[in-house]
Amino acid sequence: MRRQQIPRTDSIRELAKFWDTHDVTDFDDELEEVTEPIFEPKRGAVVEVHLKPREAAALKRLAESKDMAPADLIEEWVRQKVS
Repeated sequence: MRRQQIPRTDSIRELAKFWDTHDVTDFDDELEEVTEPIFEPKRGAVVEVHLKPREAAALKRLAESKDMAPADLIEEWVRQKVS
């Protein structure tokens, strides 16, 4: 039986899923020590915004009217205000 290969991906989720079902000691011959960061954050800080249901529904409608995701609309508003 041929063993599965370690995924060659930048997806932390995909790698985590793989290692949840595999033992790292089975791949000793493929591992190498890395001394510098491999994964760089793709985006800035995450900020949680708590909205009332009515506010969330209004945000969703506004975003849909602009063919945007609600989070993208919020990002746009924040960028406008901080510039």
